Amino acid sequence: VQLQASGGGLVQVGDSLTLSCKGSGDTFSDYAVGWVRQAPGKEREHVAAISRAGRVTRYGDSVKGRFTISRDNAKNTVYLRMSSLKPEDTAVYYCAARDRVVTGAVVTTFTQYNNWGQGTQVTVSS
Repeated sequence: VQLQASGGGLVQVGDSLTLSCKGSGDTFSDYAVGWVRQAPGKEREHVAAISRAGRVTRYGDSVKGRFTISRDNAKNTVYLRMSSLKPEDTAVYYCAARDRVVTGAVVTTFTQYNNWGQGTQVTVSS
C-alpha cells in the first residue's frame, strides 16, 4: 500500500491540528496503521496505532489524552487529531502500515511496520 500523509503546518502552543494519511494501491482495511514521529536529533517515537477495523487504539505516553487516532476505511484514510499541542510535539510525522495483522490487534513497535509514507512537518511555536 502507498501512504500519503498531509495536514502538517505551523501552529501555536495549545492549538489543535489534524493529520491525514491516505492509502492507495491495496485494500486499506487489511492494514493496521500508526503514526510515528521524529524530532531533530531524537529517535523515532511511536505516537499512535489503530487496528484494521479501528476498534482498538494505542498511544504513546507523551500524547495520551491529547491525541486521537481514527480511521475511515471507506475513504482509505487514517487521521491523527492533535490537541493541546506543545513545543515538544514539533517533529516530522510519518504514517506507517502493516499487513497480516490479526483482527483487533495493533502494531506495538514501529519497526514492525512494513509500509511507510513520506513525512509531514508539524511545528509548534511558543
